[in-house]
Amino acid sequence: MSAKTISIIILTALLTAFLFLNSDEVPFNFIVANDVQVSKLIVIGVCIIVGFIIGFVVGRPKKTVSSYDDEIERNQTVSNKKELSDEDREYIS
Repeated sequence: MSAKTISIIILTALLTAFLFLNSDEVPFNFIVANDVQVSKLIVIGVCIIVGFIIGFVVGRPKKTVSSYDDEIERNQTVSNKKELSDEDREYIS
């Protein structure tokens, strides 16, 4: 196994142990409800999932817009492709 896989397994095990050690109930205040008794396990788990989703959305690569125009390639005649000099063909290959 690679170091990346081993580190992911270790971090997952530590996170799971952390969640289960903090399973007691705590008062949770939110906009709609006040002093609702909720397990720390649920609060921390929801925060981790929301953080993962936000990190995934923010961290993914942006779509790149290609400046290459497919229309030019479609309208190009075959004769234009054959007009390359021997030097150009050697450079391309």
